[in-house]
Amino acid sequence: MKTPLIKLHRYSQDQNQSLSTTVILDDSNNPLYSSITLERGWRNNKQGESCIPAGVYDVVLEYSPKFKKDLWEIKNVPNRSECKFHSANYWHQLNGCIAPGRRPKYLNSDKYLDVTDSVNTLKDFHAALKGFTKAILIITTEPNIF
Repeated sequence: MKTPLIKLHRYSQDQNQSLSTTVILDDSNNPLYSSITLERGWRNNKQGESCIPAGVYDVVLEYSPKFKKDLWEIKNVPNRSECKFHSANYWHQLNGCIAPGRRPKYLNSDKYLDVTDSVNTLKDFHAALKGFTKAILIITTEPNIF
């Protein structure tokens, strides 16, 4: 297989959070993995407070000293660094990173959908990319959701 393709499509977003669907595709565009994903909302790409701008990015498997494990890091995000795929259940646990989850669910009382089983969903994400150290990420956004 060539470099894996990760497609993240945002379907719901405000200034606090973004919900997306994410798939990893093989060379024939067959899905190897799919999940929902959670990010911060759009805040003009402000570091630590905003989701990543829509676009195409290189993603590299690297050791994270903060998380003490290998994580997929999104590279070349304008004016940003250390944007990763990692586990989280709530938008406020993310500082510009992306968290996969099994399904949306209201887990607390903030009236925002959260994601369930993020730790195991992240394991599935890593399993789908096993044997690779690079991937391509394409982020798209529904029109008029800002």
